[in-house]
Amino acid sequence: MASEPRPPITLAELAQKPVTDLKGVGDRKAKALAEGEVQNLLDLITYYPRRYIDRTNQALISELMAGDEASVLVTVDRCTSRRVKGGRVLVNAVVGDQSGRMQLVFFNQAWRERQLVSGKEAVVYGKMELFRGQRQMTNPVVDLVGDQTGRIVPVYAQSEKSGIYTGDVARWVAETLRRTLPAHGGRGLADPVPRGLLRRHDLTGREEALRLIHQPDSMAEVMTARRRLVFDELLRMQLALVLRKRAIERTSKGIVHITGGPLVTQLHAKLPFPLTGAQHRAIDEIAADLRRTVPMHRLLQGDVGAGKTLVAVATMLAAIDGGHQAAIMAPTEVLAEQHWLGIRSLLEGLTVESKASLFAERPLRVELLTNRLTAAERRRVLADLQAGEIDIAVGTHALIQEGVVFGSLGVAVIDEQHRFGVEQRAALRERSRGDAQPDVLVMTATPIPRTAAMTVYGDLDVSVLDELPPGRTPIVTRWVKASGTLDEGPEDLESAANLEAMWAEIRAQIGEGRQVYVVCPLIDLSEKLEVASAEETFDRLLNVELEGFRLGLLHGRLTPAEKDQTMELFRSGRLDVLVATTVIEVGVDVPNATVMVILDADRFGIAQLHQLRGRVGRGAHASTCWLVGEAGTPDGEARLQALVDSTDGFELAEVDLDLRGEGTILGERQKGRNDLKLASLRRDREVVGQARQAAIELVDDDPLLAAHPELAAELELFMEPADAEFLLKG
Repeated sequence: MASEPRPPITLAELAQKPVTDLKGVGDRKAKALAEGEVQNLLDLITYYPRRYIDRTNQALISELMAGDEASVLVTVDRCTSRRVKGGRVLVNAVVGDQSGRMQLVFFNQAWRERQLVSGKEAVVYGKMELFRGQRQMTNPVVDLVGDQTGRIVPVYAQSEKSGIYTGDVARWVAETLRRTLPAHGGRGLADPVPRGLLRRHDLTGREEALRLIHQPDSMAEVMTARRRLVFDELLRMQLALVLRKRAIERTSKGIVHITGGPLVTQLHAKLPFPLTGAQHRAIDEIAADLRRTVPMHRLLQGDVGAGKTLVAVATMLAAIDGGHQAAIMAPTEVLAEQHWLGIRSLLEGLTVESKASLFAERPLRVELLTNRLTAAERRRVLADLQAGEIDIAVGTHALIQEGVVFGSLGVAVIDEQHRFGVEQRAALRERSRGDAQPDVLVMTATPIPRTAAMTVYGDLDVSVLDELPPGRTPIVTRWVKASGTLDEGPEDLESAANLEAMWAEIRAQIGEGRQVYVVCPLIDLSEKLEVASAEETFDRLLNVELEGFRLGLLHGRLTPAEKDQTMELFRSGRLDVLVATTVIEVGVDVPNATVMVILDADRFGIAQLHQLRGRVGRGAHASTCWLVGEAGTPDGEARLQALVDSTDGFELAEVDLDLRGEGTILGERQKGRNDLKLASLRRDREVVGQARQAAIELVDDDPLLAAHPELAAELELFMEPADAEFLLKG
């Protein structure tokens, strides 16, 4: 009787095989590979080439002119070293190709003499120079490629210090892949992704993809392989998110709200302006969530001034219409107080049923809970919260401190959610006495690209406010290419003239009754960073550029009372200029402030610059944002120019993603085996959406992946429980 065919080799099996199983990998080589996080055969075959050399389209030495940067495939003729003045080591190598010869010069890299021995083949990348009439590259990047043949040569990250070169890695990868093939006694590689999915997205098989990524005959084959392997990485991530999301929905008990009640209706009736289409859409999406039996977990993305707070208030009123309470938690006392004042004003005149007597009503009650309350005030607020007599609690972290209990918390809103940790958001959900979990709406005024939202906030449904309400005045952004440091003044005369013209225009604006923000990165002088300090800038402006005007200073080292006093003076118009650090990034709303000056703007990221700019343009008058700074780098220039070109936060988020990369979004998740080794949220936007949809379909058809055991096993292999928890951070 014929024996059952053996199943294909899984990635988990490869992870059990140490690299020392390979020919030529002893303890020393294994230790060196481990430094690059390669310890087993799975690590090795997913140690992808960092680039490729196309031998059919290789630059030749004779073709390069001075100043050209290029990769050149060369053979080492000879290499020598000598000591020069100051005890430094100078290594000089003569290399050539079929078209000519050139010199490579390395300073203080004595080991290059051992690396570049006569006859070695290498790819060097650098800038061509002419030195005494001879072609030369100084300190180029060097990749040894050995005697590899083929039209396309993969180049792996390598360590000259440990003696592991790209040719070694290529040889070990080739041996691993060869030993998986049936012709060499292997069982082939398992492919757990359903064939229907592969056909729908025109993806090659996994075994083929791994062969092509490491041993391609053309760059087209590299792209074919990469598409498949990128899909695998993103599918695993999205499966982990969707599985967790569905599990939470199955096990959590929510509150079924009745939407469209009298309070929500009254709110709409008393608004002096119509809602935008985006606000209507977001409110409808939230209302659909509120009617479900599972708790809502929704992210509300909206640009600065898009009207998120109004959507949040409509959400909270739906809870109050059903006899529950609501809470909104903000990251700073300034923002919490502003929410409290704004919401209380917006809901003035609305009443709710009083629990004290039948058929009686009382005014809808909005209370502020921060650490500034006296002990007596805090006791009163906490007692009324637990009794259900407070309808909306607005606060900071004080909302989640010990002793805070809601009678029946129906909706929790978290503003500027990126300022809070996972535990803090969970703590607010758990403040209610009932068994049911409140619905949660998290808000951010820092738009992130759609693909990044699917990855970072994969447990959340996303609503987007992509329209600005009528009446928001456009903000003109101007970039003054000069140092923002104000201690000695810029040396460049043109920069000095630009700065003086800016301050002259600002003085004119103040003369017309407008108010101004001046933002600095630091509180006091730093000898290490040549940036403007708030205190020094305040003194300088008070005595020079803005002499005779009323200036205030706001930064994180002031006491709460001092901050309150300064902000109240500015809000009431008794200060002309507010010199501040980034404490004003969110939450400050002064309609008469029409000028924002950001000194050393090149020190800020796009999202923060956009947030700061959003502090103006809130009234009827035209507004201007001045970016003062020298970009210094191409990326810095692109960043500041993007702010000049666009006031659309979503467009700027895409630019930010392109400039900085997804590491800035994924943050601390960027480590460990679950890394996106090939996938990029920038380059692979379309694949992120495909993987998300595929994950939803797979999990909704098979909630435990019982019909896809190999796929489930891969999730366990790549996604530690802590990784899934981190991804589900919404």
